[in-house]
Amino acid sequence: MCPTRSSATSATRRRGWRRLNSRRVHPLGKSPVITDGDVTIAESGAVVDYIIRHHGEGRLMPKPDSADYEAYNEWLHYSEGSAMLPLMLNLYVSRLKEAGAPLHPRIDSEMANHLGYVDGALKGREFFVGNSLTGADIQMSFVGEMAKVFDKLAPYPNLSAWLSRMHARPAFQRSVEQGGAYRFAK
Repeated sequence: MCPTRSSATSATRRRGWRRLNSRRVHPLGKSPVITDGDVTIAESGAVVDYIIRHHGEGRLMPKPDSADYEAYNEWLHYSEGSAMLPLMLNLYVSRLKEAGAPLHPRIDSEMANHLGYVDGALKGREFFVGNSLTGADIQMSFVGEMAKVFDKLAPYPNLSAWLSRMHARPAFQRSVEQGGAYRFAK
């Protein structure tokens, strides 16, 4: 049986990203959260990894002894470990209006650094690792989504094309149909 979204995830959707009141699912009240039997996991990368390893039936990841596995593992963690930091700083510092202006050159530089790295990695490739969709693509999709939201994709044609391919996937389309409007996928 595949893990279920916890009540915390459902509550987050109803409240529109407000801090969760329910700490019974996870001590930090974090989302996304999955519960699978007695196991509760709350970090996106760990959630993706767990679902793939326990319920993926050999799909969505290279074999651990393959040449692609280490690259897969790196991209799986790069998303939140490195790439999202300048994007999130951009979000938070933008809320400071003029008070945040002195920080923008450095943040813009870091966004360009990371988005350029990602764009270069996708040159001539359909996916981050191997010849099919993996958990690395799933994890990296939010980096692409946020770059698009901040109107930063224009200089990165490979990243932009990859994100368009992710949005065109039938599974992505079904998730939007079942889950409702997705404000980042424009």
